[in-house]
Amino acid sequence: MIEIQNLTKQFASHTAVDDVSLSVGRGETLVLLGTSGCGKTTTLKMINRLIEPTTGSIRVDGVDVRQQNGPELRRRIGYVIQDGGLFPHYTVAEAIATVPKLLTWETSQIEQRTRELLEKLQLPQNLLARYPAELSGGQRQRVGLARALAARPPVVLMDEPFGALDPFTRRHVRRELFGLNELKETTVVLVTHDVGEALELADRIVLMDKGRIVQIGPPDELRQQPANAFVKDFMDV
Repeated sequence: MIEIQNLTKQFASHTAVDDVSLSVGRGETLVLLGTSGCGKTTTLKMINRLIEPTTGSIRVDGVDVRQQNGPELRRRIGYVIQDGGLFPHYTVAEAIATVPKLLTWETSQIEQRTRELLEKLQLPQNLLARYPAELSGGQRQRVGLARALAARPPVVLMDEPFGALDPFTRRHVRRELFGLNELKETTVVLVTHDVGEALELADRIVLMDKGRIVQIGPPDELRQQPANAFVKDFMDV
């Protein structure tokens, strides 16, 4: 579903991402893991063109992202950030309907999809008229995911999606969300610095350091066959 080749991003004299190549299979959950500043979020944001690469290429479902209009590309890729990333002046119903409206869905389609997502995410219908400030952290994160999934995108990008939650809520929300059949059928790229989270959620982990990939593979491989001392120390949980 996603092919990244020789991807580099420079900000002035700083190389944030340095010659990164990787692929993400259809329906796979790939976790970009590493310390702050290692290039994982920059890599994620280049997939949907929130950041433009300096060199290299990214193909989503066989098409180079730079051959596509940025806003149109982002409507076809779900995006979830800390605390849901909800607009404070949008109700829950308005937030979930954002992309379907841009795609000119019928009102009845939007309402049906919204009800379906609320049920899947265990959110009560009486939240639809509420604003983000009236929701708990876990509810905001669920609504953020509902917005990302509303138009049934084949790819969802997640940037530290559970980072704003307390440890107890974080653990329960991520288990509920990644237990959804709908998300299991979606290609997910998730950024985190939490090793436990990566081990729990990833089909494969990409461990990054200083803009480069140090090791990529299934969680057990990184723990049992670390490529070097950095991987061993980082994965030692």
